[in-house]
Amino acid sequence: MATVAFVGAGPGAADLITVRGARWLARADVVLADALADPALREHAPDADWIDVGKRGYGPATEQAVIHALLLRYAARCACVVRLKGGDPSVFGRLEEELAVVRAAGHETVVVPGVTAALAAAADAQRPLTRRGRGRSVALTTAMTREHALCAGRHADSEVFYMAGTQLPALARQLAAAGWPATTPLSVVSRAGWPDAIHTQHTLATLAQACVLHRGRPTVVIVGAAASALAPAHAGSAAAWQAASASA
Repeated sequence: MATVAFVGAGPGAADLITVRGARWLARADVVLADALADPALREHAPDADWIDVGKRGYGPATEQAVIHALLLRYAARCACVVRLKGGDPSVFGRLEEELAVVRAAGHETVVVPGVTAALAAAADAQRPLTRRGRGRSVALTTAMTREHALCAGRHADSEVFYMAGTQLPALARQLAAAGWPATTPLSVVSRAGWPDAIHTQHTLATLAQACVLHRGRPTVVIVGAAASALAPAHAGSAAAWQAASASA
């Protein structure tokens, strides 16, 4: 029986993959790769067979049943199969279904976590996802569903919406209906984790304007406390830090 490793590649450039993820790639006989995985990751597995099983929003996509069939086909033939997923496999990555299929066939499975898009977007925005005293909870929601039905609410201090690029006007309406004030801060980040990432700041009242800047790019929207401006350093604390630095 084969080992099938579900590896998170991170949401952007190849150097976001973890050391453990790179080691599993190096062991792979076959890699079934998501569309958003950086092609440079092939350097970690130059002798493996790479098969594109990508999905891109409303565009062409590999059917999930085909992915299941490919996992089983190559697991029956190879010692190590890597299912390379963008971001983290456990966050909107269809991991539950694929794990179940592979395990039912009797194969060993391994899950290697990766950097999820919410973390990369917060890093690009340089606005932490959690804040002491005012940002203690974060909710992750997909804006892309099979039924194309967005469901936005107010469930946490900060809400993060994945795959939201085509849904910004609808998202703004639903957030307003859920009780978020028009002045609520939002960070919009497209191609998070890539060198060409774009980060813009908005309020709920101006969110729809971000469509022009982020059109056609994988987009994450952060709402609430995590999108707010950084608290200014206390003047006394700053002076103390500078004095300590000078005496070190």
